Amino acid sequence: MMSRCGLKHKPNRVTVILGAYGSGKSEVSVNYAIWLRNQQHDVTLCDLDTINPFFRSADARMLVNEQGIRLIAPVFAGTNVDVPAVPAEIQSVFDDRSRYAVLDIGGEAMGARVVASFKNRLAELQPSPDVWMVVNPYRPFTRTIEQIVEQADVLVQSAGLPLTGLIHNANLLENSDGYILSESYSTVAGAAERLKQPIVFAAALNEHVPAGWGDCTPEGVPLLRMRRTIHYRV
Repeated sequence: MMSRCGLKHKPNRVTVILGAYGSGKSEVSVNYAIWLRNQQHDVTLCDLDTINPFFRSADARMLVNEQGIRLIAPVFAGTNVDVPAVPAEIQSVFDDRSRYAVLDIGGEAMGARVVASFKNRLAELQPSPDVWMVVNPYRPFTRTIEQIVEQADVLVQSAGLPLTGLIHNANLLENSDGYILSESYSTVAGAAERLKQPIVFAAALNEHVPAGWGDCTPEGVPLLRMRRTIHYRV
């Protein structure tokens, strides 16, 4: 990515992505994994959403495979009537130190508890994993600074891992445009200040972002321009 800011951070080998229901964390997870792959890293994407069968990173399996990204998904992922289990292959994330890994964790507290089941292995990692919360300030339970902080506390307690950053993913689905990132920036920035964590980057579908922004929002936040990879299934 080439811009005056852009995603230029040095990624940790393992990134855990959390988010409340409807935050868009699975879409962000897939696109961040693609970004890592574009930086010439070997990447594993772990779809650990055992809660919500409607939006999962496993839905992007074909694209992920085309990008040369390994996908680890729950047993029976790909249907909307499953009760999936965490795959044993998740252990390879800790054993294979040559690969980067993105862990897409199910929304709400119940989903975050999946992380707690292997948090001891996460705690052994050096450097420690990044633990990012995707925030969509246009969802019912993350509209205010107070609500975002409350959701962060619930997810962190359930996961048993410390938060290390927020991802600003303001969207209104088909009615989105890039300007709502600016419109909602003060809310997400206020929550980040309260949580004492940075906004790691903003995320938006490429077609919704003005071309003139490059890879940086007007507020100076690095921008991940995404492509839609996951669709609603019934």
